[in-house]
Amino acid sequence: MIVDAEPNATAATKHGYAPVNGLAMYYQIEGAGKPLVYVPPGLGLAAVPDFATLATRRQVITVHLQGRGRTADIDRPLSLEQDAEDIVALLDHLRIPQADFFGECLGGVVATIIAIRHPERVGRLATYGTSFGRFEDTNKPEMLAPLARLTPDARAFQAQRELYEKVAPDPNAWPTIWSKGFSMVWSGFSREELARLDSPVLVAIGDHDWVRLEHALETFGLIPHAELAVIPDAGHFVLIAEPEKLLRVIETFLNAPSAKVPFATTETGYHAGATR
Repeated sequence: MIVDAEPNATAATKHGYAPVNGLAMYYQIEGAGKPLVYVPPGLGLAAVPDFATLATRRQVITVHLQGRGRTADIDRPLSLEQDAEDIVALLDHLRIPQADFFGECLGGVVATIIAIRHPERVGRLATYGTSFGRFEDTNKPEMLAPLARLTPDARAFQAQRELYEKVAPDPNAWPTIWSKGFSMVWSGFSREELARLDSPVLVAIGDHDWVRLEHALETFGLIPHAELAVIPDAGHFVLIAEPEKLLRVIETFLNAPSAKVPFATTETGYHAGATR
């Protein structure tokens, strides 16, 4: 079901709820063109991203996953694998056979799960600040250590908590969602899973992200059709703090032609139209 746009939304924005695997799953559609699914981070949106840059040429579909944003929780654990299957079911509901994806943080994991399990549903896949392996192996230790002593009302989660309380069906359920979110288990992708990804994949990361640059570089080397972007002077929340820094890179990746001129080597050198 698609309903009228919200009062503060643009004229091109629609939103609705879809019956998905026991959920009444909220989604929002902005713009027109080729579908692009935005998958938010693990605890949901810290702010509503401005996708005007992408929506000029695309139909941007923002999903609210189980218990996050405007989608009410149900009696089952939170799971990245289940999130992936819920999004595929949403696309079925919207009659979208294939889409491009942009996943932020754990949203990048969810989008990659879809690309591995349902490769026919994924065109291009952009990720930002994503841990493709175990958190203990992919994040800076000094960034992980404080998490053990944080609580749902910690200042670190203020942005996520305040938006949740503003839009959630049950604003008082934040402690439950926070607990379920931090109970999710993620063991990472195997090297073999990453190596068989067939979609073009953008591995993007901020130079001040808490995900290690070495991890992004290693992942880039494992995925056959990968591109690497290190966003300068950017942290984990650049999509909220300085969105254009990232969105211009995402836009370039998504709109790139499928067939490309090969890169120059020391043997070939550069030749216009033949190498780049």
